[in-house]
Amino acid sequence: MSSKETKTATGKTAKDLNVKPVHIESGFEVNPVYTADDIAESSIKNEMPGEYPFTRGIHPTMYRNKPFTIRQYAGFASPEETNERFHFLIKNGQSGLNVAFDLPTQCGLDSDDPRAFGEVGRVGMSIDTLEDFEIAFRNIDLDKITVSLTINGTAIILIAMYVAMAEKLGYDIANLRGTAQNDILKEFIGRGTWIFPVDKSVKLVVDTIEYCAKHVPKYSPVSVCGYHIRESGANPVQEMAYAFCIAKAYSDGALERGITIDDFASRLSFNFDIYGNLFEQIAKFRGGRRLWAKIIREEYGAKKDSSCWLRMIAGGGGGGLTKEQPENNIVRSAYYALISALSGTQTMALCSYDEAYTIPTEHSAEISLRTMQIMIHEMGICDTVDPLGGSYYVEALTDRFEKEIREEMKTVEKWNGIVEAVATGKIQESVSKQAYEREMGVQRGEIPKVGVNIFTRDEEAKDVEFHPYNQKAVDAQIEKLKRIKSTRDNIQVQTCLETIKKDAQENKNLMPSIIAAVKVYCTVGEIVQVMKEVYGEYKEPIFF
Repeated sequence: MSSKETKTATGKTAKDLNVKPVHIESGFEVNPVYTADDIAESSIKNEMPGEYPFTRGIHPTMYRNKPFTIRQYAGFASPEETNERFHFLIKNGQSGLNVAFDLPTQCGLDSDDPRAFGEVGRVGMSIDTLEDFEIAFRNIDLDKITVSLTINGTAIILIAMYVAMAEKLGYDIANLRGTAQNDILKEFIGRGTWIFPVDKSVKLVVDTIEYCAKHVPKYSPVSVCGYHIRESGANPVQEMAYAFCIAKAYSDGALERGITIDDFASRLSFNFDIYGNLFEQIAKFRGGRRLWAKIIREEYGAKKDSSCWLRMIAGGGGGGLTKEQPENNIVRSAYYALISALSGTQTMALCSYDEAYTIPTEHSAEISLRTMQIMIHEMGICDTVDPLGGSYYVEALTDRFEKEIREEMKTVEKWNGIVEAVATGKIQESVSKQAYEREMGVQRGEIPKVGVNIFTRDEEAKDVEFHPYNQKAVDAQIEKLKRIKSTRDNIQVQTCLETIKKDAQENKNLMPSIIAAVKVYCTVGEIVQVMKEVYGEYKEPIFF
């Protein structure tokens, strides 16, 4: 991307005006002043909120009709304790649930697996069987509270559990709403909780898209995550470009199953990151929203406007928070919330101020919740749609983002597409390089960070409230699993596991057989094991 000197609409450069050149993280130079001439060629003057290509928002009245959903990330220790936290958040005004799972669940290990030692319930809720789901969502009305499952490598099993639980409780799954993260390609790029080889992992994501399109049409089976790619070091242009390439890969796989783009595109959602320059972030979302709409309509031929919507959860990124002077993170998060709202998000979640070094306490989670509620109810953020629309600067930057994201996507195409680029480690290499350069910029003081490399102070080491590891909850979880294994119908369990294995060998959609398996209390670990016997496991490429 270009970082060369640019001229203002009046033909004067930063040097002419005797001011220091400014470059944002994406590599563009920011002009000292913008005028109408800077957006003379822009399409924005003819665009309206709620109309294609949706640059100004996907709904005509946006927050005047209904504020964005507040969906703080929560879940820890046992399903019992997580249920308590869910009720606390709902009681305090949270309008959606965003469920965290522990690493064993994410990696397909049961709580009694020796490889899970020390991690059961540590960073999220532990799930072994359907009974855990039934406990976690006890007395929560799934018609009133939508649930997001932050799960990837085992997403097909956890979605199956959610559907099975809803059916047992009497809900019509044709009307069941909710979201699963289920973006496995970003796991290879940024988080690492992959299980199966890349192509088999993508196949499982497509299984969920196909099943939901046919049977659970209001459920969003995938939330494509630029968020984690950005947290791993990508710049804002890469974040959007890689996410769109991933979404296209899943869409291509679904289309090969014989369903149409309008059968599922409206249920694709996105998860994006926010930290850094305020205007850069807002323009990133506005330009990205316009480009995604064009991709779905012009490349895929979608007829429905809703298929072209870029629906997103956009929240404050943990990558922007600091352990130094941690109370500053409360201020940062308030700015991130403002950016998210000005960008037209559908759902918002903020990292709490202590997440730079621990799992958030109930107190810090409440501060995040109040931050969003203050913005909605006191700051007038919901009064009008796209309040920055028409700003010479924002619109010029929006146009630039649309162009640069498209160019970055072409680079991925030269790498033979996102699936191949991930399998060969090309994307990971690109993101790691960007992360290294940014970190060096911080360490050299070229990228200012308050409390880290400017306005620092000598701080005495002070106690911080770490979230304790709950061994009592772990013991109870393992005892519960032992009881279930001894009381369930183990003949049915074996029959269901053999069916999953057979379906995998025959390359069938695994959703139906996994739903049947979870209903007889097959465990996450048991199901993953039979899938491994057919699909194998991913071996990470190593670069020097």
